[in-house]
Amino acid sequence: MTQIIILPHEELCPQGALFDAAPGTSICDALLEHGIEIEHACEKSCACTTCHVIVREGFNSLAEATELEEDMLDKAWGLESSSRLSCQAIVADTELVIEIPKYTINMAKEGHSK
Repeated sequence: MTQIIILPHEELCPQGALFDAAPGTSICDALLEHGIEIEHACEKSCACTTCHVIVREGFNSLAEATELEEDMLDKAWGLESSSRLSCQAIVADTELVIEIPKYTINMAKEGHSK
């Protein structure tokens, strides 16, 4: 099992969190399994940016992002060099420290029309 540390997030986990996740699990699934209700508007199909996270430690243990993920990340709020879509980032065997950005861009939730 791989230890995941979630930094405090005002709405989703104000105290932060610490839990173990099985290698091969997406960061998004690990968060959801441990009661951290990160948005995932496209149902984890790499078609939005609502599950964007910043990997503060352990980034290099993750497989490289695909071109599709990179294209989607370009649209994410608060993009950093260690940003990933949590639905696409698969836990390996290195401890991860994850920050969930304060904001997300969710056109459906925010009432925008296409």
